[in-house]
Amino acid sequence: MPSWKEGDRVRVVSRPATPDDRKTGRYFEHMAGLIGTVQAVYSPEEVAVKVDPDRLGEVTADVHAKAVQRMRDKFLSSIGEEQKKTLTKEELAFNAHFVLLVREQDLEPASAEG
Repeated sequence: MPSWKEGDRVRVVSRPATPDDRKTGRYFEHMAGLIGTVQAVYSPEEVAVKVDPDRLGEVTADVHAKAVQRMRDKFLSSIGEEQKKTLTKEELAFNAHFVLLVREQDLEPASAEG
């Protein structure tokens, strides 16, 4: 079993989800094959993987985009007009990372060609 470290390129393995997976929320079938970069290793049961945005499926990408828009709207509604004027176009259009918490055993090295 590899010991992952920050910066490693990984792929989520493809396997059937078990009842325990559903209970803990650590693995679902739609995660299979996603490729990203290890951001942090908290324990063998919790490895944070920042998924490459271009690797998300159509449905997942759409849900993520809607969630980001809700975050932007909430942020903008929580600050005043004077504060908004100080923000750049990039700051106003921030994007959120898509990060999964995955068990160490559910990861494999990502190939160079991805």
